Amino acid sequence: MIDPPAGRAVTVPPPDQPDLAAALERNIRALQQRQQAEEAHSGRDAKVAEAITRFTGSMAFVYLHLALFGVWVLVNLGVLPVLPRFDPTFVILATWASVEAIFLSTFVLISQNRASAAAQKRADLDLQISLLAEHEVTRLVRLTTAIAAHLGIDAAEDPELPELQRDVAPEAVLDAIEQDKRP
Repeated sequence: MIDPPAGRAVTVPPPDQPDLAAALERNIRALQQRQQAEEAHSGRDAKVAEAITRFTGSMAFVYLHLALFGVWVLVNLGVLPVLPRFDPTFVILATWASVEAIFLSTFVLISQNRASAAAQKRADLDLQISLLAEHEVTRLVRLTTAIAAHLGIDAAEDPELPELQRDVAPEAVLDAIEQDKRP
């Protein structure tokens, strides 16, 4: 292997990734199945709004509008005489664009509301898992401290251990956070 010039790091590829742990694979499948079930049970209105939002957020939508509005403008300026002028003041075009903007913003808001509800579900799940993990860690600290004390290990006398052995009260944490936000 040739040494790199001074000051330059050697890039080493990561080791081959072993298969995922069975529990992780199970969790991934469970979440995917849950998402598929929620999609299957979502109403027709939500699916239509999502499809419209997905299309309007694409480059195909942009190209379609460039073509339609471009032809509209060129025809009504008289540059493209394939049709007679039908909107020489562009009032119809402006009205059409305004109405379209109202509907598109409504569809985007519907999709954002769905995404927000899904994000809230994920946040609730994260919170519940974090609280469970904190509870389990607290129990493990208590058990480890008891074992250390039984074996006469000095670490059991660590002054931080009593604090680590206390369960966290989520309400107290939320109250403290809200109190810190007050002016």
